[in-house]
Amino acid sequence: MIIRRTSAFLLGLCLVAGAALAQEVIVYPAKGQSADQTEKDKFECYQWAKGQTGFDPMAPPTASTPPPTSEAPTASAGKGALGGAAAGAAVGGLASGDWGKGAVVGAVAGGLFGNHRKHKQEDANRSRQDQWSQQQAQQYQQQRHNYNRAYAACLEGRGYTVN
Repeated sequence: MIIRRTSAFLLGLCLVAGAALAQEVIVYPAKGQSADQTEKDKFECYQWAKGQTGFDPMAPPTASTPPPTSEAPTASAGKGALGGAAAGAAVGGLASGDWGKGAVVGAVAGGLFGNHRKHKQEDANRSRQDQWSQQQAQQYQQQRHNYNRAYAACLEGRGYTVN
C-alpha cells in the first residue's frame, strides 16, 4: 500500500509539472522595450503576481498528503475461508451430521467471498488515490492560471503583448 501511495503522489506531481510547462506565457515588447528593460519588467511583474496570488511558479509543486488507505486489507480469502469453514461445519453438522463436508463447502464459499471483499477494498483505495491526484493537478492548474492572469495584466500595463 505504501508503494501505491507513493506512486499516486509521484503521478500527481508529474501531472502538475507537465501542466506547469504547458502554461508558460509569451511576452513581446510591443513598444520597443530593450532586452534589459524587458527582463526587469518581467521580474517585477513576477514578484507582483506572486504577491497578488500567493503562487510562485518558480517553486517546486507541492501537494497535500494523499488520502489514507488501509495498510492491510480487513478482508482476505484466508479469513473468509476460516470463517466459512467454521460456519459451514456448524450448519453441515446440524443439518446432516456431516461436519467435514459442511466445513469444506463453507471454506470454499467463505474464501471466495473474502477474496471478493478484498478486491473491492483495493479498488476503493485505488479510486481514492486517483481522485486525489486529479484534485491536486486541478488545484495547481487553477493557481497557475490565476498567477498567469496577474502576470499578464502587469506586463500589459507596462506596454507588452502577452500570450
